[in-house]
Amino acid sequence: MESMAPNNPGEMPKAPIAGVKNLIAVGSGKGGVGKTTVAVNLAVALASLGFKTGLMDADVYGPNVPLMMGINQTPMAHGERIQPLEQYGVKLMSMGFLNPGDKPLIWRGPMLHSVIQQFLRGVDWGELDYLIIDLPPGTGDVQLSLIQTAPITGAIVVTTPSDVSLEDARKAVHMFDQVKTPILGLVENMSYLTCPHCSERVDVFSSGGGARTAKEMSITLLAELPLDPKVRIGGDSGDPVALRPEGAPFVELAKAVIAGADAASRNAGPKIEISD
Repeated sequence: MESMAPNNPGEMPKAPIAGVKNLIAVGSGKGGVGKTTVAVNLAVALASLGFKTGLMDADVYGPNVPLMMGINQTPMAHGERIQPLEQYGVKLMSMGFLNPGDKPLIWRGPMLHSVIQQFLRGVDWGELDYLIIDLPPGTGDVQLSLIQTAPITGAIVVTTPSDVSLEDARKAVHMFDQVKTPILGLVENMSYLTCPHCSERVDVFSSGGGARTAKEMSITLLAELPLDPKVRIGGDSGDPVALRPEGAPFVELAKAVIAGADAASRNAGPKIEISD
């Protein structure tokens, strides 16, 4: 089977996004692992730490960011630039703002490429320390459109401890590696449940898989996030758990991402374009 990666990925044009210092892609090999939950709470945690943060919902077929961030408005345009919405100190753009409700999008590759580029370069992001990009699950057109044309600082792959999830997470890691995108590390979501009655740890989806896979693939295990009903409640209600004390694991994840992004930026050299 022929590789989907370009023959010379290093030669693809990757113009900086004006004013954006770090582009962080959050991906997963499969759906159902809590990738958007991680992206939302990571963005909120970064903002709570004082960083200028944006969140771009690139999951155009399943745009859940508006629900999880508790905002459902239509962005305005100034001239040819779309103005992002803002919630909890995070600038936001999502197809869910432009195509609300249950109507599905049935688009092919060229249209997906166009909307991703519009979200990246047609939105007035302003000055940002971090732009978190919530990718759709898998290794398809949206992922390649983004990472072949934008200077990604680093990628995060979200998984659960189960073997099924880890099998697909490895594919996502290999995809980022093939297209020369630095991998900040692996996030093991739903790592364990703390019993509310006896406080014992329950390994619902097995245990140790994220650490084992990270070691085998020579990447960093950024976090082992608990399976906590409050995380789900926060996502469903538009009140991210990272805003509360129970969200401390996401703040620690944010700190690990900051350290990883700083290291990746030093290795890559200067790439920031500051807008006038």
